[in-house]
Amino acid sequence: MSRLANIYRLGVKELWSLARDPMMMGLIVYAFTAMVYISATAMPEALHHAPISIADEDTSPLSARIASSFQRPSFMPPVMISAADVDAGLDAGDYTFAIIIPPDFQRDVLAGLRPALQLNVDATRMSQAFTGSGYVQQTINGEVTEFLQRYRGVPAAPVTLTLRARFNPNLTPAWFGALMEIINLVTMLSIVLTGAALIRERERGTIEHLLVMPVKPAEIMLSKVWSMALVVLVATTLSLLFIVQGLLHVPIKGSILLFLTGAVLHLFATTSMGIFMATLARTMPQFGLLLILVLLPLQILSGGMTPRESMPEFVQNIMQAAPTTHFISASRAILYRGAGLGVVWQPFVLLLAIGTVFYSVALARFRKTISLMT
Repeated sequence: MSRLANIYRLGVKELWSLARDPMMMGLIVYAFTAMVYISATAMPEALHHAPISIADEDTSPLSARIASSFQRPSFMPPVMISAADVDAGLDAGDYTFAIIIPPDFQRDVLAGLRPALQLNVDATRMSQAFTGSGYVQQTINGEVTEFLQRYRGVPAAPVTLTLRARFNPNLTPAWFGALMEIINLVTMLSIVLTGAALIRERERGTIEHLLVMPVKPAEIMLSKVWSMALVVLVATTLSLLFIVQGLLHVPIKGSILLFLTGAVLHLFATTSMGIFMATLARTMPQFGLLLILVLLPLQILSGGMTPRESMPEFVQNIMQAAPTTHFISASRAILYRGAGLGVVWQPFVLLLAIGTVFYSVALARFRKTISLMT
């Protein structure tokens, strides 16, 4: 009981120390509010208000139909220009897409001659160029097909393909961006807060005060782990309730409580990582540089940005030892697909096992560091 009391009191001390640090408090508030909102509303792969111009040299009902098919919010209203002004407009950056409809386009379509349209894309606007070019082609093909069916009375095909997107029927980018940002912030801030807590003790000289007290290294480490994990957990819960669900109106399919349970297991591993990294770094600038080397692979190679199946096999095998891999898998299943414990129990067990290993390694390193100081 005395050890639990020591862990509790030392953890409360960490909370008071964090509360008196305006920079860290500002980082927490900014991350779980502004960063979540920005990530949800500024997804680069989303086609939104893309400028487009059309050089209509046919001036037929079909060309007018194509021009009217490009509407908000994906595209700005098309600007009608001449073919001679296309290159100048693209060079000036006035348009991302420029379509040239040749003369007699409708006549050739009805005659079955398969005329060609010209689509010019400003590829310097990379995100809009890749997403929008396919959308432009799909839109034009759809309008031409529907025009031919109405003009010729062509019967519909006996088999049609109906596309249904599960979990996010409208493919709204904010649904993915907000939740993935929270998942990434849980990893980042748990490492930052625990590492900064230990380095702050060393820089202020209070670590020597702890060493003369009747407390053990495990108690000191556990106090930092539970206190910083609690801060991240509370911030995550408030962000889910008030920013994601309240401000952004993102529906969460599964149980928030189950997600927070997985977050606790994940925090057990990442806070231990933060302690371990703080024992390697002597100052906060060194810790920041070390954080970059660790955090970027954790976020990029864990399946949060790109599917893990598209990565080399040896990368997939290595990242099995990373807690973020299993946390992202479980979080997506819970928040996106409404999965229950029967689906995510295996990632939870792996998180607990990985966290135990990380905690043991960090504790051994922490004890060695303290012994060298004494």
